[in-house]
Amino acid sequence: MRAVQGESEGVLRAAWRAFREPVPEEKRRLLAERWRDLDPRWRRSGQGFGRQATGCGATIGVMPRCDFACRGCYLGHDANAVPPLPLDAVLAQLEELRSWLGPKGNLQLTDGEVTLRDPEELVAIIRRAREVGLTPMVMSHGDSFRRRPELLPRLVSEAGLTEVSIHVDSTQRGRRGYREAVTEAELMPLRDEMAETIRDVRRQTGVRLRAATTLTVTRDNLPEIADVMRWILANRDAFSIVSFQPLAQVGRTEEEMEGVSAEELWTEIGHALDPHGFDAAQRTPLHFGHPDCSRVEPLVVVEKAGNEPQLMPLVRPGEEGDLTWIEGYFDRGLGGLCFRDDPLPVRLSRTVGAFLSAPVWLLGPARRWVAARLRDAGVSVPGFFTGVATGRLRIDTLNVISHHFMSDDEVDTERGQERLAACVFRVPAEGEMIPMCQANAGGGRDRLYQIASDDVAAKSAREPLAIGA
Repeated sequence: MRAVQGESEGVLRAAWRAFREPVPEEKRRLLAERWRDLDPRWRRSGQGFGRQATGCGATIGVMPRCDFACRGCYLGHDANAVPPLPLDAVLAQLEELRSWLGPKGNLQLTDGEVTLRDPEELVAIIRRAREVGLTPMVMSHGDSFRRRPELLPRLVSEAGLTEVSIHVDSTQRGRRGYREAVTEAELMPLRDEMAETIRDVRRQTGVRLRAATTLTVTRDNLPEIADVMRWILANRDAFSIVSFQPLAQVGRTEEEMEGVSAEELWTEIGHALDPHGFDAAQRTPLHFGHPDCSRVEPLVVVEKAGNEPQLMPLVRPGEEGDLTWIEGYFDRGLGGLCFRDDPLPVRLSRTVGAFLSAPVWLLGPARRWVAARLRDAGVSVPGFFTGVATGRLRIDTLNVISHHFMSDDEVDTERGQERLAACVFRVPAEGEMIPMCQANAGGGRDRLYQIASDDVAAKSAREPLAIGA
């Protein structure tokens, strides 16, 4: 009874804080720091780094080993011989990441294959990440969830995991039941299985587990990307985020493998999405960090009963009204607003607090913009509510992303240094947040493993031996 009462009081306190500060002051401060440090060339309309997001962080040394032998692998050659860091060292990393990312910071629990770590410790890591205010996403090849069906539900129910990412592509080697697969078409049944796993875990736990899927894109599988994109669109209820990652020549990637350009990749994505109203050839004005590093397309998917889904970009290229709307959102202090994982009372309080911070703008320009976008999709505002209520209208979000990691020969170029300076994806090392491309390039990951191990050894040497231990 006391536990339930304490939990209720905690939610009420959180709701009050969300009402008073819809965007926490700490988040505002960190956003201002990112914006200040960003090259002025990238501080343009549509830039989300320093205005909506503080970046993304990743762990290092949680589990360097992987039980796959993928052809395109960014791990170091000796990764499978590197022991994982002790639990307390990993938890210390979480504190560093929290300081850099702020509340609800995007944390990728990644390394080699983190699900190979002892389940008790993995639960402790996820739980601690949530306790300090991060939003952890477990990055996995997904086979651990097939071999141990109880693992993912346990991470959700015991550790509080709400986000997972599963990597599936034809460069992987070692997957149970698919060891001979060399095309994306051969992996479609596996994708079906993974999607059903996500749905099953949601049913088992009652938690709306958010899921992403990632894949490496090479010259060989490029012609199949459109088919993968069609599958994702059809299964957007399971995977609402997809990240296409053109191959980079780092780590133990096979030298004969070749990556692809952003233009080639998005041409193939367009074959799947353009028939639904999205022009993949026109780049969105939204971006995070350096424009060469990623392309982020937040899409709203509108599907009327009996009709094909229609795709609506959040911000359309060349539409000044859309940019005016997004700039108005930032100008009124709403940048950084995030409802992810809010209990219902907190979500409602944050909504009211955000509304009261800019009521005239929200009821005026913002409302008119939303109504106009709905009309573009052939839906009136009343029709939206009645359609959703009756099940005749389905509204989903789908984030289509391409991440472009640098190869070894790109990092030390002038352009490469520009990209590192604007990097939004970093790992903690030696008291700094290191850009991921710097960590991957030139054997950098092996050096980071050694640094982390040396730090643990030095700490152990400083601590007095406990008598009787």
